[in-house]
Amino acid sequence: MEAVVASILLLTVAAAVSLKSERGAIWLSVAALALLLVVPRIELLMYSMLIVAIALINTASLTVKRNQITGVDYSLVALIAVATMYIAYTNNPAFILAAFVLASVPTYILVMVGDRANVNVAIKYITFMVLATVLFLIGAFLLFYTEYYPSEILYTLGFVMLILGLGMEVGCAPMHEWVPDVFTAADPLPVSVIASITKIVPFVAAYKILILTSSPLTAHLTLFVAFIAVVSMFTGNIGALTARETSRILAYSTVANMGYIMTTLVVLSSQNYLYLAFAGALLQLIVNAVGKASFFTSIKVDGTSTPLMYLIAMSFIGLPPFMGFYSKLFILMSLVGAGFVWLAFLLIVNSAISIPYYVRIARSLARPTIPGRATAIAFVASIIMLITVIPPNWFVDVATYLIGGV
Repeated sequence: MEAVVASILLLTVAAAVSLKSERGAIWLSVAALALLLVVPRIELLMYSMLIVAIALINTASLTVKRNQITGVDYSLVALIAVATMYIAYTNNPAFILAAFVLASVPTYILVMVGDRANVNVAIKYITFMVLATVLFLIGAFLLFYTEYYPSEILYTLGFVMLILGLGMEVGCAPMHEWVPDVFTAADPLPVSVIASITKIVPFVAAYKILILTSSPLTAHLTLFVAFIAVVSMFTGNIGALTARETSRILAYSTVANMGYIMTTLVVLSSQNYLYLAFAGALLQLIVNAVGKASFFTSIKVDGTSTPLMYLIAMSFIGLPPFMGFYSKLFILMSLVGAGFVWLAFLLIVNSAISIPYYVRIARSLARPTIPGRATAIAFVASIIMLITVIPPNWFVDVATYLIGGV
């Protein structure tokens, strides 16, 4: 906890220093991220290392080209990482919601910077995010309210509002309208952040809130979550198959990925497999974060190393031994164990549908290997995808610790 407070203080200084020294701002931001590695429990160390690695990748993406707020943007990315780390520490409802807001608000600024900054798209994005935040917060308040004053109607309303807010925040269909427009029209470098680390906190927050407020109604309401997940998977994958522009393909693939992760929330009805489901969700979020950061940075520089692009694409497809294989394996095992065999089958079908467009993305971005920041980012992303060469059974322990105390 002390490390989080110290990180925030350092980031405040970094934002002020950025007015005079870009280099000073980036080093202070890196120092703030390094403080996040000081964790109270060893179980949190791997989670912390992965979050810091994602934040460093996002920061490196922003250094590829200067923008209107160069220096401040590094602090904003680090602030999102602080929120992502802090939510692992807390089970306090107020602090969970504070971390949710803290991870979202910096993107309101990031979406408006870069060479391709588009005011109309920025307004659309901010409008959707504000609405998503309002829905999520009201849904959470209603769920916590029913802990003290039980009401099936209010619980159902709160659950539905929370899921709709979550879906709109991360880009699940049918609340995904902002995703293709923003990912295509905005500058690829800030989008590499918006499509990356910002997706983690909303899901962790939703897990913690739904576990804290679990009731006999939860098992019945998970069918609503399953419907959202199925719609998102098919909408995203079919949209990506038919899209032509690489940025738009990546936008729809994000919709599909968020659908995969949304399926894990149906396992709330079966506590025995919940930790396996959350481990799969978290691994898929990490795959999405490092992969999208690398792909969007590559778009900005008109492509990068051929082997690295194909390696990242293979992880998204879900081939062993890449992280994308184990994330889907954990999700499938939890769904089957919880009795949602039909949902597991649909996830496999959608993974098969995704193969052609991920190959197309890799082909469109593949270039001869030339040293540079984009290549370095893709290399680090590939290393992260390959840490599961040793089967990540240990990651279930990490997931258990993150939500086990709830």
